[in-house]
Amino acid sequence: MTAGTSVRLRDDPDFRRYWLGRVLSTAGSMVTAIALPVLVYRLSGSPLLTALVTALEAAPYLLAGLFAGALADRWNRQRVMVAADLVNAALISSVPIAYWLDALTVAQVLVVAFLVQGVATFFDGANFGALPVLVGRAQVAQANAAVWTASSLVELFVPALAGLALAVINPATLLALDALSFAASALAIRGILRAMSEQRAGRAPLRPRVVFADIAEGVRYLIGHAGVRTMTIVGSIQSFAGGGFMALMVVWTDRVLHIGTSGLRFGLVYGAWGIGALAAAAGLPRLLRRLQPAAITLYALPMSAALGVVTPLMPTWPLAAIALLVWGSAYVLVIVNSISYRQQVTPEHLLGRVNTAGRMLSWGVGWTLGSVAGGLLGSHLGVRTGMVVLGVFAFTGVLVAWTSPLRRLAGESGPVQV
Repeated sequence: MTAGTSVRLRDDPDFRRYWLGRVLSTAGSMVTAIALPVLVYRLSGSPLLTALVTALEAAPYLLAGLFAGALADRWNRQRVMVAADLVNAALISSVPIAYWLDALTVAQVLVVAFLVQGVATFFDGANFGALPVLVGRAQVAQANAAVWTASSLVELFVPALAGLALAVINPATLLALDALSFAASALAIRGILRAMSEQRAGRAPLRPRVVFADIAEGVRYLIGHAGVRTMTIVGSIQSFAGGGFMALMVVWTDRVLHIGTSGLRFGLVYGAWGIGALAAAAGLPRLLRRLQPAAITLYALPMSAALGVVTPLMPTWPLAAIALLVWGSAYVLVIVNSISYRQQVTPEHLLGRVNTAGRMLSWGVGWTLGSVAGGLLGSHLGVRTGMVVLGVFAFTGVLVAWTSPLRRLAGESGPVQV
């Protein structure tokens, strides 16, 4: 392949640039993930509108995910990623600017949340295909683990710092950090020298009919591959429960845990998830040397579902933080394992389409519907009861997984076949 397979990832300058871009973007996006719902909650005082922020983060995948993946498989992936970062830097910066001009409204915050994620679908479509080309199929899991490990460290410290900052700085002002992180990510990705796309010679000219045919080809592969199909289904169910929980989390910390929406305790509760995610990302390459990807999903999924029920029942914020830590480990293990598996088994020319289709179903459908359901359940049944109901629903994913072809795939020996 390329030089990416002949050296250790940490010795590969192009992967280091890729890694730096992803980590910088994650740091900024983590600030936004905390600041945006807090901003809407402070502006409106509405649990439903606060939950809508979480829903709008994923909803664009329903509209643009399949098209973004199909187009990213045709275009230069590096250029798509850089352009998406720069556009999102401009969109995010509009919020602090409007606040400084005393013109910020809830409507603008919601529109920006939607548009940023719409642009991010194109980044993801390119990114899913770029990484396997950049580092080689054999190192995809290690590369994802390296990115997720660093991102988890970011998620460990940034929420606590953001929580402290929110005590003295308006959340709109904090969003300026995310705008800067997008610009820095664009510079890092732009500096990658090695190609992240293979040659596209002989492909039909870009026409609407051709784009729909490309989308159909990717969807057929996802449906036809037993492992990819099943992991996508259970991922969608898990995302439904996770999206509902996160949609209510700001309200939960304020009304149930009584720690408010800023300060050290607020940041520590948010940051606890990152510790678990760090453990999952760091441990995945070792697990893959012992278990098939299907087996990892089968064992991690029940733990994730159980903790989705236990966490909202915790009576104090320290216990809630501990539960979030363990839940984050199981939840993220399922996610990173599924993404790495799709990237390993999918043919190069289908990488963007298959992965964005999978993310559309899990993140776009599951997370969006779960966020809306969380807002409705939280408003009618109460925050804690709504969270528990969503957590119980996650057990349907366990049932699907353990009655699916994953049980057969988990028993296979040898490396994943590409």
